[in-house]
Amino acid sequence: MLITVSQEKGQVPVTVLHLHGDLDSSNYTDVIKKAQELFGNGTRDLLIDLEKVPFMSSAGLMALHTIALSFRGDTPAEGGKAFRSIDPERDKEIQKHVKLLNPQQSVDHVLDTVGLKQFFQTFTDLPAALSSF
Repeated sequence: MLITVSQEKGQVPVTVLHLHGDLDSSNYTDVIKKAQELFGNGTRDLLIDLEKVPFMSSAGLMALHTIALSFRGDTPAEGGKAFRSIDPERDKEIQKHVKLLNPQQSVDHVLDTVGLKQFFQTFTDLPAALSSF
C-alpha cells in the first residue's frame, strides 16, 4: 500500500489521503497511523481517496471506522473490538470531517453491504467533495 497526502483548498483546508493498493490486514494499521499523525498535526477535515483501492477487507473497513471515530473526537476500540464497536444508532450520523472519494465499485459494494456507506458521504468529484466541508 502506498499512502500519499495532498492539501486542497475548499471553504476550509482539506487534507486528501490518497491510498494506492489493497486495504487489508497487511496495511490497515499504517493507514490509521497516518490519519492519526495528520490529526495530531492539525488536520481536521480529511478526504480519503479510494480510487486506487481495488479491494478492501474487514480490516480496511475497521481502518475507515477508526479514522472517522478519531476525527470525531471519540476514542476507538483496539483491534477486533474496533469493528465490533460499530453501533448503528451512534454511527448513523454522517461524518462531517471524514469523507470518501471515488471508491471503486467493489469497495463501494462492501461499504454498502456492511452499512458503512450510510456513515460516510461519498463523492465521485473532487470539487464537490471539497465544497462539502
